[in-house]
Amino acid sequence: MAQEYTNILVPLDGSAESERALNKAVMVAKLNHAHIDLLHVLDTKQFVGSYGGMITEDTIYQLSEDAQNYLQNIAEKVQEEDNFRDLSIHVRFGNPKTVIAKDFLEDHHNDLIMIGATGLNAVERLLVGSVTEYVNRHALCDVLVVKSGKVSAEGKEQKAEKPAEK
Repeated sequence: MAQEYTNILVPLDGSAESERALNKAVMVAKLNHAHIDLLHVLDTKQFVGSYGGMITEDTIYQLSEDAQNYLQNIAEKVQEEDNFRDLSIHVRFGNPKTVIAKDFLEDHHNDLIMIGATGLNAVERLLVGSVTEYVNRHALCDVLVVKSGKVSAEGKEQKAEKPAEK
């Protein structure tokens, strides 16, 4: 018997990879009549490094508002373009690796994480490690890593176009 998923977590970081994961998650959610949680994690370690430890409450508030607005815009786009409404948005503070793999799941009981293969550039992955790799190894539920490709309106994966055969 095939696994049915009822509560899917999609972490979003603004990258094309994470938004591809969302596109596929919407297809899976429609097939399973599942709920989607959209999550953006504000990495508290970056506050110290990026702002030299001089972050103000106003800056934290603005970062949180920006993340909330980003997720709200994504949710509205999904509702309009995919006619899918069973989703919630969440912003959390902390280490993205552990928030996604464990902490959020304990609160929301997701049974599947659909995550982009990478959201960071190569240097950042080398320095901080891949969030996706950590989540794939340590998550408390199934993980589906979306590597690439676009999804067509029919829900089929579109590959890069090949030259026409003669």
